[in-house]
Amino acid sequence: MRVFCAVFALGLRRHSTYRAATLSAIVVNCVFGVVNALVLLAVFDARPRINGYTAADAVTQVFVAQALIGVTAIFGPPLDVGGRVRDGSVAADLLRPVDPLLWWLAQDLGRAVFGLLVRSVPTFASGAVLFALPLPADPLRWAVLPASAVLAALVGFGLRHLYALSAFWLGDSRGVESVGWLLGPFCSGMLLPLTLFPDAAAAVLRLLPWAALVQIPAEVFLGRTGTAVGLLHQALWAAALLVLGAVLGARARRRVVVQGG
Repeated sequence: MRVFCAVFALGLRRHSTYRAATLSAIVVNCVFGVVNALVLLAVFDARPRINGYTAADAVTQVFVAQALIGVTAIFGPPLDVGGRVRDGSVAADLLRPVDPLLWWLAQDLGRAVFGLLVRSVPTFASGAVLFALPLPADPLRWAVLPASAVLAALVGFGLRHLYALSAFWLGDSRGVESVGWLLGPFCSGMLLPLTLFPDAAAAVLRLLPWAALVQIPAEVFLGRTGTAVGLLHQALWAAALLVLGAVLGARARRRVVVQGG
């Protein structure tokens, strides 16, 4: 456990080093949040309520989504695993007397917690100020928001870990990761709330793991879904992806061949 705490702290410290990049990311999240919110306000100006969502709900989800970008890494960065498979340095990772999955998870959770504390809060606060968002009065919804964000980070790691593992079979995970960066924002409710999709499409997208990254946390915060139901949805996907990653990781390690001997 001490090893994983140290790796977690390493991930936290590593990402806290790039202060200018963090500030730039916050500005970008705020700007894109404003642009997306204005587009949705124009849509709701023509139709005040869509499948139960109001303009205020949609704009709130926009800034919840922007706040979760740094937590879930839905646009990247990818895990280092794929690159380390390409250059053979993954062999050194596999020699450590710890489970590689837990090592990479601890490191990535450090990144996610830094993003939650330093990047998410000012991003959401900017939206709340600029658009006078109707914030929930129920303290329970505020209390479960960090738990939902952590579960979203676990789902995000599980997906990125699976993308990276493809390098063991394909030799390069960048193609799979590129597809993931395209699918994730579309299927998660990041670009457009899933509620605004046709009912059949929205029902299918809600069953996919990407919904646990944005749509479910946003609905928990908005009170559009039960707190226990939403957290359970996220927890089940997080557990399923981590178990699948562990199984595929064990198979991948049996395929390792380091070039040069």
